[in-house]
Order: sequence, then structure tokens, then C-alpha cells
Amino acid sequence: MTLSRRQALGAAIAVPLAAQAARASATTPSLPEKIGLPDRSSFAPTPIAYLDSASTHPISLGARAAMDAYVAARTLDPAAAARKPVDRAATIAKFARLVNADPDELCWVQSTTMGEQAVLRALGFPHDKGRIVTDTLHFYAGFPMYQELAKQGVDVAWVQARDGRIDMDDMAKAITPGTKLVSLSLVSTYNGFHHDLKAVCDLAHATGALVYADIIHAAGAVPVDLHASSVDFAACATYKWLMGDFGLGFLYARRGVLEALPLADFGYYGFAAPGAPPGIGLSPPQTHVYPMDPPNPLSSGNEPTSYAIRPGALGHFGTGTYAQAVVAAIDHGLDHITALTVPAIQAHAQSLIAPLREGLTAKGYRLITPPGTTTPLLTALLPDAKTRLADPLARAQVRLSLHDHHFRIAPSIFNDMHDVDRLLAALPRA
Repeated sequence: MTLSRRQALGAAIAVPLAAQAARASATTPSLPEKIGLPDRSSFAPTPIAYLDSASTHPISLGARAAMDAYVAARTLDPAAAARKPVDRAATIAKFARLVNADPDELCWVQSTTMGEQAVLRALGFPHDKGRIVTDTLHFYAGFPMYQELAKQGVDVAWVQARDGRIDMDDMAKAITPGTKLVSLSLVSTYNGFHHDLKAVCDLAHATGALVYADIIHAAGAVPVDLHASSVDFAACATYKWLMGDFGLGFLYARRGVLEALPLADFGYYGFAAPGAPPGIGLSPPQTHVYPMDPPNPLSSGNEPTSYAIRPGALGHFGTGTYAQAVVAAIDHGLDHITALTVPAIQAHAQSLIAPLREGLTAKGYRLITPPGTTTPLLTALLPDAKTRLADPLARAQVRLSLHDHHFRIAPSIFNDMHDVDRLLAALPRA
């Protein structure tokens, strides 16, 4: 078989993969003994060339089986009663290993935005005022949040993008003494730009500012090392590159920073009985108001409970119940990512991004993802993109992210060169 120039270019960029074997067990849906890339067999067959995983990643067959098993147990299905439930603490530990954090620096949150808002509350925004530096490649749906904070007296500084990038000199000028927080997306949802997180943190910490990073387009797609970056806070949902679903994600708060924060969120998972072991096991506060309750040994008054604040991120940010069916999907997704390895996943995406870059340029499209970017997002400008491309893409059964004046392509582990060829054949000249 003769490779086309684009296929050869993609193959040259791909990094050889030595996938880790994943052994089946009696308690969890199994992964194949060997996983290669592209990995189409782990997903349901579809006639669609799906290149929109940066919007919503398909759920794998294994993750679906894990969620089905959880639902079976919730229906009191006798066949599911003997099945060992997913260990939520172990799932947290798996994510901690993926991003190089400690498990007690992490807790569950409903979404990336909920994590970001929890950080803002803990830092006293908006009531304590102060300066926040953010940039125009941060999550665009979060822009109104910072605009509203500005209306309430917060000094919000916007670093503007240049040629699809955030320039470090511009960031340095914005992070003035007295800045309280720098808030950014590690990988931009708009065009895939990838911040040098360590460099930003060094700038911010030199002035006494803390740093929050939205890592929803990084975790599971590109290598992430939270400890090495020295970032103070990070959050992500799981329905994108972690191959989970909506309604659950992770919030990270760095040890050493967390302890100095006042409590701003209060809930069931943040409190425990005095002397309870750390972690997310159920040991709720001891009540002292119901019949046969013991008296409160820690108080001479009539306080209704005695309790301890759990250590780590859980004590500061653990609130109410969360989407436990999604834990099963995330747990399987994290095993899947670990088996493939993030560098191999990244290299596979780049083997498809490279010929896409070449093909789009040949058709006259203006790319706004900076050259040299190694994230799995590729964005092109096109006036009236949604109007002009909706029909030809629908006819070709190709799915990507269409916006008013740009479109974004995001290949994942199940995509191959056939998907690239179908997209390029379906696109008219710009």
C-alpha cells in the first residue's frame, strides 16, 4: 500500500506505542489485554466521523458497562448485589497519579465552573475585592463571571491574545503587586493554545498572587504535572478527555495554600465525627439532639453536633452528594488512559492534526491554533462557518464543533486517517 503525503506526515509524527496490558477482573468491566491506536474497538460502531471530542467525548463500551452495573445495583438487581462497588477513594487516587497530585489535595466537584467558583469564594471574591488577572483564551463561557465580579468592585485585568497566544510579557505586565489571583485555562477551548503553567506560576508567586488553572482540555490529553507547575488550584469536569460524563469532576488545591484559606463551602462530605479517619468514607458528625444521643463532650452549651473538619481539599470544598454513576465511568476512563499512556494519546492526536493542518491550509483556511501546539485541538477561522459548513458536513456524516465564524476539530483515540480524509473531502474551499 502506498501512503499519501498526508498519511506519511501523520505516521512520521506519531510516537510508537507500547500499551500497558489491562487485566480483567471479576469486579470491573475489563479492558482488552492489548490496546493499540487508533482504538476503535473500545467504542460503539458509528457511521459518523466524530471529530468533536473537545466538546463531548464518546463514552466507551467499558465505561457504559460500568455505569450499567451501577444502575443495576441501584435497582436492587440481585445479580448485581454481589458486585463490588467502585472504590471512590481509589478513583481519586488514579486521577491524582494522572496529574501528579496527592489524593488529599483533590475532591469531587460538579463541574469545572463549580470548582472555579469555589476557589473564588474561598479567596473572598467579590466581597473582599482585590485584583484578578485572566486572559481572553480562558473559557469564553466564564467571561461573564469575571465581568460580573468587576461590576461588584473586583479589579479584573484582561490579557489579550496575540496571534492565538498569550504572550508572557503581557502576562507579566498585568500581574502587578497586589494581584490576588491569576485565572486561566491551561489549554484553551477556543484554539488549543497551551500555557507554560510553571512560568505563569513563577510570575504570579513572585508578586504574592495565587494561580487557578482550568485543566479540562489538558487532563487525559496532554501530560499534566500539577506539583511541578506549582499551580495552586485546578479543576476539570470529566466528559471530555477523561471519557466520563456530565455532572462530575475534580478540584485540586495545593497543600500549603489550602490550610490558609477560610472555609467558604460547608456540606456533608466536609465534616466528620471527631476522630474519624481521613478520606471520603461515611462518618458523619455525632448528633446530640435525638433520643439516646450522648451529650456533647466538646461543648458545655447546646450545640446539636460534635464534628471535625476533614483534612485536605475535602474539608474545604466537599459539599453534598454527587453523580456516583459517573464515578464508575471515570474510573474506567482513567484505567483506559493509563493503559494507553498520555504521551501515546498525545502523539496519536498529533499524527492526525499534522495532515489536517496541511489539508486545511491547502484549501485556503486560516488556522488560529498556533504552530507547534501539541494539544488535540485545531481551530480555523471562516466567516459564517456554521451557515456554510453545516449542510456539507451533515451529508458527509462528519461531526466537529461549528461556530458562527470558526470551527474546531478535535481527534481522539478512536479516530484514524479515514476520518481525516472524510473531513477534508467534505470541506469546500475557504
